[in-house]
Amino acid sequence: LEFSGACAGCGETPYAKLATQLFGDRMFIANATGCSSIWGGSAPATPYTVNKKGFGPAWHNSLFEDNAEFGYGMALGQNAIRARLKEDVTTLRDMVDKDDVKAACQAYLDTLTSSAESRKATDALIAKLEEIKTCDCEGGKLANKILADKDELAKKSMWILGGDGWAYDIGFGGLDHVIASGEDVNILVFDTEVYSNTGGQASKATPIGSVAQFAATGKGQKKKDLAAIAMSYGYVYVAQVAMGANYNQCIKAFVEAESYHGPSIIICYAPCINHGIKGGMGISQLEEKKAVEAGYWNMFRFDPRLADEGKNPFQLDSKAPTASYRDFIMGEVRYNALTRAFPERAEQLFEKAEKIAADKFDHLTKLAQN
Repeated sequence: LEFSGACAGCGETPYAKLATQLFGDRMFIANATGCSSIWGGSAPATPYTVNKKGFGPAWHNSLFEDNAEFGYGMALGQNAIRARLKEDVTTLRDMVDKDDVKAACQAYLDTLTSSAESRKATDALIAKLEEIKTCDCEGGKLANKILADKDELAKKSMWILGGDGWAYDIGFGGLDHVIASGEDVNILVFDTEVYSNTGGQASKATPIGSVAQFAATGKGQKKKDLAAIAMSYGYVYVAQVAMGANYNQCIKAFVEAESYHGPSIIICYAPCINHGIKGGMGISQLEEKKAVEAGYWNMFRFDPRLADEGKNPFQLDSKAPTASYRDFIMGEVRYNALTRAFPERAEQLFEKAEKIAADKFDHLTKLAQN
């Protein structure tokens, strides 16, 4: 991902770039309508690019309300094509006499579900298929049939991208359906805590006390806990990250999520120009660090594979808050504006917000200790 048309300092693009740096040569992306579809696909230019071999993300944009289902469909389509190819490669392995072709077929079958290892084995298989495709025999005919779909041979890394307006609100029903399916898809949520692209309306991800359109007197209800809903399934990989607060934890979450053979969701704290950060968007990464230090945002990972090993699947990656929650929110216009317009209500809501944040961290601490 390079040269996007996002706002300077956008909190979303660093996460998308990280995903492409790690998995871009094999990514399929279903992108919900929103900021990420605007900076991600503004014709005639696109920030998604390719490597020296010509491999890069295959990107498509869907509607706000059905993007999770759209990505799910892409995954099911891949599964169907590759199931047929698996059958053909298995038949070819058992049919041919050449040991090197048999070995290439077997290596491909052994790495069928690993997007990290599949490419190398696929390239080796394609090379062997090219060698035997001219053979006037059943093996040659089958090699040509497989080569007709050679672009589909390698395991793809399926990613479903969108903002909090999609994931928490308009597209939540579909997102919930997809994570419940058990399918091997990765969901990346850019959590700006507001409908960024449509003018800054409050979403279910908007925290209590935050000023937004349709919440001019400060939102009166606490933020929806999407991570807790996803973790309740028990078989969904779930992570909350803040890149500027802990780069290592963020990269670990991305790698773990992609390697997990099941649904995964990564919720990324993404500062937005709508927040009105004191000091401007040039310090958006620092703002992420401040959010974690103040206990405003928590970092953790829930990996179902650990439960299978008899370990606690929940890992809390945030330390106890070391900075003032109130000082942090007062550094953003979406909060400090309320103190000028409705000072008494601001005090009430901010007190609630601080208690909710403290209770949330206590709850997460207990989860980590079980």
